[in-house]
Amino acid sequence: MSELLLEVQDLCVSFKSGRGALAALDKVSFSIHKGETVALVGESGCGKSVTALSLAGLLPDPPAVVDSGRVLFEGRDLLSLSESDLLKVRGARIAYIFQEPASSLNPVVRVGDQIKEAIRLHRPGADATAETLDLVAKVGISEPERRLRAYPHELSGGMQQRIMIAIALACRPVLLVADEPTTALDVTIQAQILDLLKSLQAETGMSVLLITHNLGLVADVAHRVNVMYAGRIVEAGETVDVLSEPKHPYTRGLLRAVPQLEGVSERLKGIDGNVPSLGEMPEGCRFHPRCEKSDSLCSESQPVRRLVNEEHSVQCHYWK
Repeated sequence: MSELLLEVQDLCVSFKSGRGALAALDKVSFSIHKGETVALVGESGCGKSVTALSLAGLLPDPPAVVDSGRVLFEGRDLLSLSESDLLKVRGARIAYIFQEPASSLNPVVRVGDQIKEAIRLHRPGADATAETLDLVAKVGISEPERRLRAYPHELSGGMQQRIMIAIALACRPVLLVADEPTTALDVTIQAQILDLLKSLQAETGMSVLLITHNLGLVADVAHRVNVMYAGRIVEAGETVDVLSEPKHPYTRGLLRAVPQLEGVSERLKGIDGNVPSLGEMPEGCRFHPRCEKSDSLCSESQPVRRLVNEEHSVQCHYWK
């Protein structure tokens, strides 16, 4: 295993509301090593994006409050840094690709100037124009000089996402947080973006935290996976182990909902119910209202973390 880059320890985050503090993350823990791709998966509303934004202090405060935990990055606890010190980490050491490129890019600034801005901010000695042209070529955009003069609305969704990747890579980060980077794209463009990210990672050696609900995507690119439900990580391990021998009923439910191209054709089975809202978290195992095998123990007692093997863990009373 390579050197540890990021370690999140028992991260707890809540949001202030008229009903008091609503817990969004409950003792979330995971790690990322240098050069590794780690996935965070789960349905919408499970806390994946909140986790990602918490790493570099990007959640709005108020209403978000980090109640406890540590985010150790390159040996420093990011939660203890001042805002001025965090500004030196964001973009320069940790970069983000957000879900919707159309809403993340500034609509009234040419895309080339948006890439140059990141370079000038974090690498003042670099030739921003030359670096920008090089980045645009790397992310596979043809006619770079003409494209850089365009405004975001003049580009396709795939082009906009490539510009977002160029901005994220402009300062040569060691950790790239990709939050649903292919959600708004068609299947062909999705494959191109994934191939691009993999090739850039191989070239630069950066680590990637992939936020997604797409288990097919996870199987293709991630070394390890963390399955998240209602603000808790319920199963974690090497991707091949978790996807081939899932132990938590939620993970099994997610896999049953994935269409299969081979084998016997069967009707897809979804997971009944919905992810609970922040103000209505059930006691005990938070998945028990949707679990076919739950009993009174599940509704009364929160399961503890159990080791399936050295790399594979699960939080379920009946994981065996």
